[in-house]
Amino acid sequence: MDFSPFYLTFKLALFTSLILFLLGIPLAYWLAYSKYRIKYAVEAIVSLPLVLPPTVLGFYLLLAFSPENAVGAFLDDFFDLRLVFTFPGLVVASVIYSMPFMVQPLRSGFTSIPKAWLDTAQTLGKGRWLTLSRVLLPNMKNSLLSAGVLSFAHTVGEFGVVLMVGGNIPEETRVISVAIYNEVEAMNYGQANTYSLLLIGFSFMVLLITYWVNHDKNRVLGYD
Repeated sequence: MDFSPFYLTFKLALFTSLILFLLGIPLAYWLAYSKYRIKYAVEAIVSLPLVLPPTVLGFYLLLAFSPENAVGAFLDDFFDLRLVFTFPGLVVASVIYSMPFMVQPLRSGFTSIPKAWLDTAQTLGKGRWLTLSRVLLPNMKNSLLSAGVLSFAHTVGEFGVVLMVGGNIPEETRVISVAIYNEVEAMNYGQANTYSLLLIGFSFMVLLITYWVNHDKNRVLGYD
């Protein structure tokens, strides 16, 4: 059995989740506490992947990343970077597609923090960075865990977007969902079943551990 699709999938999910943490935490913080009305438009844009068919998003990303269009040509000319049918392109597309699965749990975590804690931090002269790192993030570990797991698991299960942007190149862009599709097309149902069962088992274990950890934390804090 070829395990390269699994390796590529988990590599993609790991890179995507790490990048989403870097982008999602400040974005969720801004959405939670900003008073500008434009934040509703930004939140709607971030949440678009939840309602758009993956093939629609993948199609427009394919057009945008193509060297024949402005964005793709700019990246190719100035950075010698091609995002169509490459692993970096998969990462960028996955970050965009999985963004709401990172931002929404984090935003909920920020809004669940009592406002009195923020007021106390400001009274003590703590800046935004210290308040974020010392007050907010340590008290929303469940939200951080949920955001990370949801983003990772969602990336593992991607199909439409990665197929449109990355294609089906062995050891380069052929992730496990595309590999399963290939086996079904070839009527090799046994291999497709093996891939699927392994993916189901992995996804179940990740979710089980996540719910278990969250339950134990809530019980310790007296929430359960």
